[in-house]
Amino acid sequence: MRRDGGAVRGGGRGAGLLAQLRDPPGGRDARIMLLALAVDRTGSGLWAASSVLYFTFVTQLSAQQIGVLLGAAGVAGIAGSPLAGWLAGRLPVRTLLIGCHLLRLVTLALILVCAGFGALLPVVALTYLGDRAAKTLEMLFATRAAGERRVAYQALSRSAANAGYGVGAGIAALGLAVGTLDAYRALILGNALSFVVASALVWRTVEPARGPVPGASTGPASTGGAPADVASGVRPAAGRSPWRDRGYLRFVLLDIPMNLDDSVLGVGLPLWLVSSTSAPHALVPAFLVLNTVLVVVCQLSVSRRAEGPRGAARAVLLYGVLMLVTCLFMALATRGGAWVAAVVLLAAALLVTLAELMRSVSSWELAVLLAPEDARAAYLGVAGMSQSIQKSAGPPLITGVVMAAGPVGWLVLGAAVAGLAVAQNRGCARRLGVGPSALGAPAPPVR
Repeated sequence: MRRDGGAVRGGGRGAGLLAQLRDPPGGRDARIMLLALAVDRTGSGLWAASSVLYFTFVTQLSAQQIGVLLGAAGVAGIAGSPLAGWLAGRLPVRTLLIGCHLLRLVTLALILVCAGFGALLPVVALTYLGDRAAKTLEMLFATRAAGERRVAYQALSRSAANAGYGVGAGIAALGLAVGTLDAYRALILGNALSFVVASALVWRTVEPARGPVPGASTGPASTGGAPADVASGVRPAAGRSPWRDRGYLRFVLLDIPMNLDDSVLGVGLPLWLVSSTSAPHALVPAFLVLNTVLVVVCQLSVSRRAEGPRGAARAVLLYGVLMLVTCLFMALATRGGAWVAAVVLLAAALLVTLAELMRSVSSWELAVLLAPEDARAAYLGVAGMSQSIQKSAGPPLITGVVMAAGPVGWLVLGAAVAGLAVAQNRGCARRLGVGPSALGAPAPPVR
């Protein structure tokens, strides 16, 4: 590991996954943070796999109450990202992240003693708010600690997170097979324990310095939609609010449909298979297995295509193409027999996973590059809202609009996402000073 121009470098660009996990961009602190993230996501896997059944069989909530509970929690989670970004501009990221872990520890302990819907609603909402805030703070830490290698770090974090989810879901399957009251409570306590361990690991790190991000725009951010003059050398006013930057807000707004792969994979694929195709229902778990394995194995190599302004802008275009073809396959899955439908849906799962791999790094890379340096924490907090909003709005959009319209609904969705990807690409290219006609040319130096 060495420091060069304020950026911490660790692990070679061509090194494999295990080598980079041992020596990631950011060095020791990044390695500890990756371990903390894996532990946190292992607990999250326990919660995700068992929470609905816990609310059903232990707290005796109805399906409607569970729907309202999780929907309201998702809305509360939207506020977590901008709140974390605002606080990170004033307080140490490391301290705030420990606070988020401890907040979720307390709320999970309260879930174990709350019996009614009214008592559970604010507690679960706070849990989701803390969860979303923690994710934003983890990436803020990475942006500062990994410097220009933040895309590689983001890829490593995705691999570590998915491995953690897989381990947590596997442990949860054992507990759910037992199915007793004590087994359900043990799973919740296991998630709580993950927050204790993650907090202890984060405590061992050092607060990263707030240095400039190489490759990021140092010109003024766009207001009123006008492109920023990257070469002007004029710096934005300190403390600039992202809420008054219409160009950045437009990026965040367009980034919401750039996250729809999550709902297509988690909601659209399984429900479409069951309701509209003749494919065997046993295929549903294969979608998640395929997704988890590909993310863990391929995220690092795919992320190299999204580094820098041009790479991130191109990745947005590729995302639109992949989503368009995914939706085409979804529409085609209704034709043919069971085996044809199974093969087509597996191909759709593969394509939507590739789209996710592109989006997971390009969205954050563009959010960093488009934000002015001296207000980056607040800007990234606002950018983090797009994923939370999609998680709340995406499932009803897929089930209530796209699937209700049948195969045509999938074709319209694919065309819409592809068109929005083109708009996002052009807007980001203009703001970064790398117009679409120059995307294939060598990058000019950013001063």
